[in-house]
Amino acid sequence: MRVLLQRVCEASVEVEGRLAGAIGAGLVALAGFSGDDDRETVAWMAKKVARLRVFNDSAGLMNRSVLDIGGEVLAVSQFTLYGDAAKGRRPSFVRAARPEVAIPLYEAFLEQLETLMPGRVQSGRFGATMKVALVNDGPVTLMVER
Repeated sequence: MRVLLQRVCEASVEVEGRLAGAIGAGLVALAGFSGDDDRETVAWMAKKVARLRVFNDSAGLMNRSVLDIGGEVLAVSQFTLYGDAAKGRRPSFVRAARPEVAIPLYEAFLEQLETLMPGRVQSGRFGATMKVALVNDGPVTLMVER
């Protein structure tokens, strides 16, 4: 599982011209799944996202998590995180999980986040064409992989 995390001041996602989710200060979590991932991987990643200290404390050091600041998470499925562009001019997505595997993992990821951060998790829609808007704070962007 790969999650590209972006610390944001605000973010939103639209599906078919309608707002699907929006957050204030927090994290955008673009989540990709491989065929090797399972529910244990998803649980580990949800805890990592919620507890990763990427927000500044009063001294300006990254010592606070999204939980600590009372922030929110916008989770968006992103199979292209497993795109391999090493050869040719078109990326290969053979390492990305097929929808029948990825959908339950994505749903489990959302459930785990919601358990850790009740009422503070928004999401896009798996497999949809989405428009994600965000104001990156810092900018702080990290790739987390398990």
